[in-house]
Amino acid sequence: MKEVLFNKINREILLKKMQENNEQRTTISFYRYIKIANPQLFRDHLFIEFNKLNVLGRIYIAHEGINAQISVPTAQLESFKSCINDIQYLQNIRLNYAIEDNGKSFFKLKIKVRDKIVADGIDDPNFDVNNSGVHLNAKEFNDIISSDATVIVDMRNHYESEVGHFENAICPEVTTFRESLPIISELLADKKDAPLVMYCTGGIRCEKASAYMKYKGFKEVYQLNGGIIEYARQVKANNLDNKFKGKNFVFDERLGEKISDEIISRCHQCGEVCDTHINCSNDQCHILFIQCNSCREKYNSCCSLLCSDFNSLDQTEKLKQKGSIEFNGSKFSKGRYKAIGLDVRLDQTANGLSALQENNS
Repeated sequence: MKEVLFNKINREILLKKMQENNEQRTTISFYRYIKIANPQLFRDHLFIEFNKLNVLGRIYIAHEGINAQISVPTAQLESFKSCINDIQYLQNIRLNYAIEDNGKSFFKLKIKVRDKIVADGIDDPNFDVNNSGVHLNAKEFNDIISSDATVIVDMRNHYESEVGHFENAICPEVTTFRESLPIISELLADKKDAPLVMYCTGGIRCEKASAYMKYKGFKEVYQLNGGIIEYARQVKANNLDNKFKGKNFVFDERLGEKISDEIISRCHQCGEVCDTHINCSNDQCHILFIQCNSCREKYNSCCSLLCSDFNSLDQTEKLKQKGSIEFNGSKFSKGRYKAIGLDVRLDQTANGLSALQENNS
């Protein structure tokens, strides 16, 4: 009988199962830029092996390499390490372990083949992703960013840096990695001789970004090895000064892990100090935004009164209204939603609510 290579169980069932399960799990991320001849064959083999160990998570495979964020049963951790060391593409790969880990980061195993493991918009065959910048450990990173001559760039998206970033870092208002590359290159066009230090969540974006900056003529390019995740581990292990302010956004069910006790962001609805990201509970919207506990209660975990009222409708009425109302999630990207002012957002909520009431009358 042919091996089942996809998890087809309903999302809600898997999510409930994960929330109710008290099994200890360890959240890990890893990546490697390496030429993979047959990504689909490798994908299928990896699914079979990881499924045996009850590994959950999200993995992307392409001809250029692999990018993985996963959760492994803690009791199976040694078996998992043996498994990946038996795979040629993954031998001796660095594993980044989560800083805050409740074991609830992922609820299913999803492995996809993509054109690239990090979409970059680069189509020049002369670009070499392996010609990356000098890798820095946490102490080296702290030392070099202490100089006023050093330029520090956050290679993450705006909604990530909003809740946490390094001191004095340039944090571009972008919503995708591919958007950030030409913007940063142009922004720093007159800094090509200055030390340029880049960082991201786990290092994968900086491998490509630092190579891109060298490709664009920047002379002295560095990157934080292992990203914010590894930096936080080294800071704690070696009792170093923590130069990171706030929370590290992560792309799993946790949506963040604290690196310092500082909260540098605010609720998108009331403006109170807050760094908790959630997705709007109206599935027709589902926009990512920051919401404090008071607003979560007031808006029923929604981004607006419009979404809250829509969620209160019965399923028949929801289906009638579906597609006829423009919610924040259909109008704005993650970055654009934050960028519009609070007053504008409330006006749109009021106008949308009126439209909903008219449709229901």
